[in-house]
Amino acid sequence: MKRFLVFLTTMMILSFAMQGGVVRLAVLSDIHVTPGNANEGKLREAVDEINATDVDAVLVTGDLTNEGSDEQLRNVKGILDGIIHPLYVIPGNHENNWSQSACKTFNDLWGADRFVFTIDDLVVVGMNCGPFMKMGDGHIKQEDLLWLDSTLIVMVKPGMKVLSVNHYPILDDLDNYRAYVDILKKYPVITHQCGHYHTWRLYETDGINGVMLRALDMGNNNYGYTLMTIDLDRQWIYVFNKVIGQAPEVMFSYRINLDYYSLRTTQEHFSVPKDMAIQRIVADNASIFTRVGVDEKNLYFGNSLGYCKAVDKQNGQLRWQYKTDAMLFSRPAVGGKYVVLPTSDKRLVWLDKKTGKPMWQYAANGPYVADGVVKDGILYQGGFKTFQAWDVKRHRLLWQYNDINNYCQAAPVIDGNDVIFGAWDTYLRSLDRRTGALRWKWNNGRDFNLYSPGNVVPVVTPECVVIVAPDRVTTAVDRMSGKEIWREKNENKVRESLGHSVDGRVAYAKTMDGELVAMSTGDNYELLWKVDLGFGYEHAPCIVLEHDGLIYCGSRRGMLAVVDAATHKLEFTYRLGTSEVNGFEVDEKGDVYCSLIEGTIWRISRMK
Repeated sequence: MKRFLVFLTTMMILSFAMQGGVVRLAVLSDIHVTPGNANEGKLREAVDEINATDVDAVLVTGDLTNEGSDEQLRNVKGILDGIIHPLYVIPGNHENNWSQSACKTFNDLWGADRFVFTIDDLVVVGMNCGPFMKMGDGHIKQEDLLWLDSTLIVMVKPGMKVLSVNHYPILDDLDNYRAYVDILKKYPVITHQCGHYHTWRLYETDGINGVMLRALDMGNNNYGYTLMTIDLDRQWIYVFNKVIGQAPEVMFSYRINLDYYSLRTTQEHFSVPKDMAIQRIVADNASIFTRVGVDEKNLYFGNSLGYCKAVDKQNGQLRWQYKTDAMLFSRPAVGGKYVVLPTSDKRLVWLDKKTGKPMWQYAANGPYVADGVVKDGILYQGGFKTFQAWDVKRHRLLWQYNDINNYCQAAPVIDGNDVIFGAWDTYLRSLDRRTGALRWKWNNGRDFNLYSPGNVVPVVTPECVVIVAPDRVTTAVDRMSGKEIWREKNENKVRESLGHSVDGRVAYAKTMDGELVAMSTGDNYELLWKVDLGFGYEHAPCIVLEHDGLIYCGSRRGMLAVVDAATHKLEFTYRLGTSEVNGFEVDEKGDVYCSLIEGTIWRISRMK
């Protein structure tokens, strides 16, 4: 019976090949290749099989690698270059979240992180959906949403159809999927195709059919890929499971549906205390992944188009902008008459604070994705495999520490004669502020880079250093020796969001259940109190800020929560947007500023 079904399936595919109006695609997703692993060999077998088929194009829809390193990307490209059919590739979260090059190498190798092409009357469009260089939900960049709409309005002629491609489904996995769906619904989208979940699944979002496809490795020696046959004349889509070395089998067949439902929205109403004011200052034309630099007049930030911008702090009007060659992830550091910009295209650039004109630059050996800190005229800046101290006024390198085996991401803490920071090589370090000499380094006993304290700003007291990390544990180490004092054993499911009270006696951490926990920074672990922020599932590495008696927390979905530091009660929540809050900054007047990935900057003021 099984042989008969396989025979029927094969005959079905052959019959499609003889029809007009039929588009045949091979899809590889979630191949997770590292040099020498089992997936590498199986990918080569899949490439050989695909080359022997009569497909119109091959799509690779993300998670090509495990850690997105340059070595891994070049290795997998070398294999994919063997495909003889037209090839279209987009990255997945494993290329974006832990990218060694701050997402630049992928674009260098494949030309772009989005594609569009036509086969007969079908327009196939795909784009990157993050998350970008930190833990977060999927996110379509603002400029990509604009590109999608402007591209389809030109390319989709009467009678044509659209196939949408992404790494994530058009579900809650994407923080701005509603905006994405809003655009797709303007056009005859026959289906949205994705990977990410290593599973087969059909679903529907506002009338648009979606299909999740297999990974290269589905377990139990089940290696393979997907074949899709789109019959535009008969209005049917057929999805085949192609296990390597076996005949394809039909997984799904469904009729093309273009009768979309109207977009379902819910209105949220929020109120804030009478002594608070919340105002949007900036709505940029690109995504913002950086925190905001602040001085007495301006806000400084970088965007996903590579622009560093200075805007008027009061009205958001653009004062100047400076273009770089890659997305920006580091907060511009304000010092004296300069703004020092750490770039993803491997430079530190000194910009004139008034005009944005580049005054001097330093070429590095890797991208900068970390926030620098200027203190007493010295910039302390983490980089790729290095940490540096710069005299900002004289743009002179004072010292450099090189014994780091990955990149730095979060801002360091400069306190007394210590520089304390984490990196994505599993270690937390303390350096001598004057010389850059190592005082101590600590790790959690695990050699897995992705559990590193790489994206957390430590809480530093005279006696100890407190951190949280993706291993979901809070740890306190001795300030002088780096020896472990206490370690909270996953009681609260913390991750990378941390802050502290003004007096330093309390460390605040946001949990993955959307709670704020307060812990003593003393000699023993002590949970002081806990409050539910109303975020639900949560993982944004946004710092927690205590200022003027209030504690500010930001969520992965654009929610602001404010807690009273004295009573420990949730004062209010406010919807700033739908995407991740990057972090909080305070200016000399006491106003709080925060940026969101969707390209907005907000001011939160307290009336006095």
